[in-house]
Amino acid sequence: MEIFFEGIVLRPWDISDASQLALIADNKKIADNVRDGFPFPYSLKDAQDWLNIILPENNPPRFFAITVDKQLVGSIGIISKTGIYRKNFEFGFFLSENFWGKGIATKAIKAATSYAFRDFDIVRIYAESFADNIGSRIALEKAGFRLEATLKKSIIKNGIIKDSCIYSVLREDFK
Repeated sequence: MEIFFEGIVLRPWDISDASQLALIADNKKIADNVRDGFPFPYSLKDAQDWLNIILPENNPPRFFAITVDKQLVGSIGIISKTGIYRKNFEFGFFLSENFWGKGIATKAIKAATSYAFRDFDIVRIYAESFADNIGSRIALEKAGFRLEATLKKSIIKNGIIKDSCIYSVLREDFK
């Protein structure tokens, strides 16, 4: 299953993507703006290990490679929540630094949001961004997400305590 949207394609990951994933993910600027489970340096083994975790359970697909002209440029994942949060999905995404500032993240977020609301019984999608990650925050806002909360001193990354921001969109508000 592929999702085509305004010049980008979201497609399910394949184990053959490991070397290209390692190449684009091995970037300190990316690692500095995501959760600690994302290593730096990012090796081929890291890419293979992650793909081996997600691939067996990626049906229906919830983890996608972001591609432009068939070139792998990033990743977006839709994480199911459970229990009292079961009507929510959480987004996580990153983009190769070479493609920052080109609107690709916004398109990927819109495409994945449309897919999630169309194919899953959820009412809300949210994403958490570090408050100082202006690029991700802008991408979420341009995709129709709204700032719900700024959580003061809620995270620690590289030994620095920071604020984080929760963005969300409700099914009835998504256009």
